[in-house]
Amino acid sequence: MTILTRPILEINLDNLIANYKLLQQIAPKAEAAAVVKDDAYGIGAVLVAQTLYEQAKCRCFFVAHGVEGAKIRKVVPDARIFVLQGIGEDSLEDFVSARLIPVISSPQMFEFWKQHRISGIKPAIQIETGLNRLGFREADLTQMSKEDLYEFSVVLSHLACADEKDHFMNQHQLDMFVYLKDTYFPKSEATLSASDGTFLGQDYQFDIVRLGAAMYGINTAPYRENQMMPVVKVQAPVLEIASLPKGEFVGYSATYRATSNRKIAIVSIGYGDGIPRSLSNTGKVFFNMCDKLHEARILGRISMDNIICDVTDIDNLQTGDMADIISEYYTLDDIARDAQTISYEVLSRLGKNPRYLRKIKYPENSGNF
Repeated sequence: MTILTRPILEINLDNLIANYKLLQQIAPKAEAAAVVKDDAYGIGAVLVAQTLYEQAKCRCFFVAHGVEGAKIRKVVPDARIFVLQGIGEDSLEDFVSARLIPVISSPQMFEFWKQHRISGIKPAIQIETGLNRLGFREADLTQMSKEDLYEFSVVLSHLACADEKDHFMNQHQLDMFVYLKDTYFPKSEATLSASDGTFLGQDYQFDIVRLGAAMYGINTAPYRENQMMPVVKVQAPVLEIASLPKGEFVGYSATYRATSNRKIAIVSIGYGDGIPRSLSNTGKVFFNMCDKLHEARILGRISMDNIICDVTDIDNLQTGDMADIISEYYTLDDIARDAQTISYEVLSRLGKNPRYLRKIKYPENSGNF
């Protein structure tokens, strides 16, 4: 007899590659850079970077911190690796050893760069166009010499509302970006769009598009049907099936009480595995029994290690059967909607969790790296 107790995270690298190539087609004149920060949204930065480098010829990557760039350098030996959070004393050694490209986002960071220049590396500069996060304002740019402005190889900014196609901020930021780029960096490469901005059209794509969430299967353009293939699937085993008599309570704080006799399944996954606790009494899982799909509502509070589901109407369910937590019919976007959060957060929390059994579908010609 075989019993599993841990949830399973499946990663489909064929779909990852397909998503990357589709996004290349959507932005055919731009270089398709892969964003692998936060351990590739939890999927595994080394795995994703190596896959895209070897199978899709990706030669440009973005990370958040220098330590992330150093981690992937060995598997992408001649690629450009941009570091979005920039350079500082805590990361200088990584920049030197891994030949990383800092994205400079403030006059103070630029001064640090000038004191610690790395031969052969031309940094990028981030400019502020409306998000009001990191970046040089025009007042900062006017204080820079021509020599300083020529220091940068790439000018970068970030859209605030690209997931809303008709939001006025998109055109506002595009106009500001074009103005600042043409005025101060006329000869530099330009990148404005992440995944969501890529779908806004050629005007927003410039020289480089930064592909993250969409590449991992998330719908970053919710005004249109998701064109991306699912990259992750999550399943968890049923540890026990029990009767729940009418009037009995379920879970911590007794937030659910049965109004009739029910049958429940205790599934081995919880908020300790990254499942949002906000799905308590509102979320659902699915069971695929004999090619028939059954929905099972989550009852009571989600605990650290378990969720409890109503399986009253599911015949032949047994201990050891697998519940589909995230799948093609209950996607990352679906679970994020029900949890009142965003898919990016859900994926990041799931993927980095060491409690999962990881099953990876490698491309046939990869040799499993």
